Amino acid sequence: MKRLRAGALAAVLAVPAALTPTVAHASADPAHYTGTLPDGATWIADVPAGWNGTLVLFSHGFGPLTAADRPSDAAGKALLDRGYALAGSSYDPDGSLWALGSAVADQVAAKEAISKIIGRPRSTLALGQSMGGLVSAKIAETRAVDGVLSTCGIVGGGVDLNNYQLNAGHTIAALLAPSQRIKLTDYTSPVEGAVTGAQLTQAVKDAQATPAGRARIALASAFLNQSSWFSGDTEPPRRDYAEQERQQYQWLTSGVLTFIFGGRYSIDQAAGGDSAWNKGLNYSRLLTGSANVRQVKALYRAAGLNLKTDLAALTTKAAKQVEPSPLAWMTRTSEPTGRINVPTLNIHTISDQLVPVEHENEYARAVRAAGRTRLLRQAYVHRIGHCNFTASEYVASLQTLEKRVKTGHWPDTTAKALNEKAESLSLDASAFLRYRPNPLTVQPARP
Repeated sequence: MKRLRAGALAAVLAVPAALTPTVAHASADPAHYTGTLPDGATWIADVPAGWNGTLVLFSHGFGPLTAADRPSDAAGKALLDRGYALAGSSYDPDGSLWALGSAVADQVAAKEAISKIIGRPRSTLALGQSMGGLVSAKIAETRAVDGVLSTCGIVGGGVDLNNYQLNAGHTIAALLAPSQRIKLTDYTSPVEGAVTGAQLTQAVKDAQATPAGRARIALASAFLNQSSWFSGDTEPPRRDYAEQERQQYQWLTSGVLTFIFGGRYSIDQAAGGDSAWNKGLNYSRLLTGSANVRQVKALYRAAGLNLKTDLAALTTKAAKQVEPSPLAWMTRTSEPTGRINVPTLNIHTISDQLVPVEHENEYARAVRAAGRTRLLRQAYVHRIGHCNFTASEYVASLQTLEKRVKTGHWPDTTAKALNEKAESLSLDASAFLRYRPNPLTVQPARP
């Protein structure tokens, strides 16, 4: 597996003056371009007739290493119709699907490649989705672009992602399937991880029939930061803990566990091992910090179960030790530092089954600790599903960011203002709302 070579990003950023392309110019006809970068990554770009001079650099999510330059067909068309050029790379095809080792350099190189053909953009806005939202958050820590829009991004970072997924899997395996041998770490193939996901899913299905099983499903959901809104027009009532658990159960049995545990192999492959740890973790203390603690306690009482006993068992049985080298790689490549250098706008659906909205709380904390809060704005969409945004929400968010880049001052980023901006586009519906996510339930990045 090929890792990012030392100095590769610096080399990409330091474009010699002689190679600096001319200033952007509008073409009379739309054009599609493709190319290959030195590390073998491919890139694509689409440039409309009458290009407005702004390049949108799109970072795709976890999955096939195929070049993409838009988050959806509808959003891509809406942006092209409004004069934006689009570009994006596949990331390094010789690496893992968890492409953080090369993705930032590949994206910046794709920007330079298209700029040499069409001219230097007047501004470049990075747009990332899911894992690509994390890529864009890392790009925001460079000066390679003028602004960043991160959507449904893993902006809490890959270390936290690995840890809370392990905590949930450990809870299901230890409390719902104690007699089974369920492998939670050290996968040798994606199939092995997917088998674990299927085993965990079946354990959840079997447990839903009893009050004790439902209480333990709620506990696992708390550690996974799993949303309790799966269907309907709005979230279950705050005190309807049984309905919240039922909808968490629907998420967990919808393929979520198979997807996330199947994907862990690729993360381990990139990092050279599993960065997650839980040996020595106090699960009672971990639950205390969860927004779902009242739900869990209520369902345990209703089931006649002793929550302290279960939490003590989880603590005792936790055996995954820290692997320093993978943890160091993940920390270096896949954890936002918060030291953003350009205006950054994040948007997230409030019921995201794969990248919990609580990531935004963790990201805001990191940016605040770095003293860069003035550069960050976050907005939320009242909708179910991972990266489930409409074209108008993408375009309204991007144009809001663009205005901040051009004027040096943030325009109104309230839900009302964003919905009004989206409505003025005459594309489709928008559902921005005022919202504050809960803290992410996860152990510290290091024990």
